[in-house]
Formats: sequence, structure tokens, C-alpha cells
Amino acid sequence: MTTIHRYRSAALAGAGALLVPLSLAALAPVAHAGQVTEPFGPACASLPTSGEGSAAGMAGDPVAAAASNTPELSTLVSAVQKAGLVDTLNNADGITVFAPTNDAFEKIPKAELDKILNDKEQLTDLLTYHVVEQDVTVEELPKGTFTTLQGGQVTTSGSGESFKVNDSASIVCGDVATENATVHLIDTVLMPKS
Repeated sequence: MTTIHRYRSAALAGAGALLVPLSLAALAPVAHAGQVTEPFGPACASLPTSGEGSAAGMAGDPVAAAASNTPELSTLVSAVQKAGLVDTLNNADGITVFAPTNDAFEKIPKAELDKILNDKEQLTDLLTYHVVEQDVTVEELPKGTFTTLQGGQVTTSGSGESFKVNDSASIVCGDVATENATVHLIDTVLMPKS
């Protein structure tokens, strides 16, 4: 065996050793913020255990698409579609959505909710107030202040698995990763200051 042939063999063997870890890494879940975290909170149990609406299924979709596969977010999804924000949310990167559940929307009197849903400017203002222009994971929730796409600010507080947003909404299922966002399901719709 020649010296050149030995070096080629060693290089190929080394490359082969690298291929196994790289191929395994390609199969591992990739989190948008570089960290894979487990969702927390009592409402996480209501997510499907597998498939598109599950936490694992949501990780492979952009945020608006992931939400559309989550039954607890159907009112939010309809509102996002009505406001024309689907592409905005799906194309954003490294955002956080404080996503009101259907129960959260039901807390708003029907006449008031209908008024908001039928006023595109007001609806857009409301929905973009729920979107933060950075990735907010559980580590930032205990005492945070974040700027929203709407231009206002939201605050978070709490500890462990018990967190509030603006001292009014509880995070009922937090740290759900999608392809481009972190989602925290909340039990109350956040109202921007006028």
C-alpha cells in the first residue's frame, strides 16, 4: 500500500465516522431557538399525542399552519385568516405568539367580539399585540417585558410552570415550538392599550 493510498483510506474512514453522527443529527428535532424544550402547563394534555396537532407535529410547521392543526386555537386561526396575517406569521422568524385559546375568546362578550372581528384594523391591532418579535422561552418568562409587532409591550411574570401575561392571562400550555416560533397558549385575550 502506498503512502498516498493510506492517507486516502484514513481520510475516508474518518469521513465515514463523521457521516453517522451527522445523519443522526439530521433526524433529531430542530428547535427554532436552538433548544428543544418540552411544553408545560395543564392544557398541554389536551394536545394530540401524535400527528399534526401534537407538540411534535407542530414543530415541523410554521406557526400559523401549526395553529390551524390545533383544535383549541380554531377561533384564533379564523381571526388571523380574516386579518390577512397568515403569511406574515408563517414567514416571520424567531417570534413568540401568545395564542389565546377558544375559551379565551369566549370570555369576550359576543357583541364586542363581533365588532372586533368585523373591523380589520382593530383586529390586526389586537392580533399583532399577541406576537413578540423575539423568541421568548420559559427562561425569560419569570420577569419579562417584550415589544410586540403591534408596537406595544407585554409583560410576563411567575415561576415554575405558573406564568401570567400582563397580570391577566395565564399560560395554560407554554413553550410549544413551531418551525419559526415559540407558542404559549393563554386563557385570556390580551387587549392592547388604546
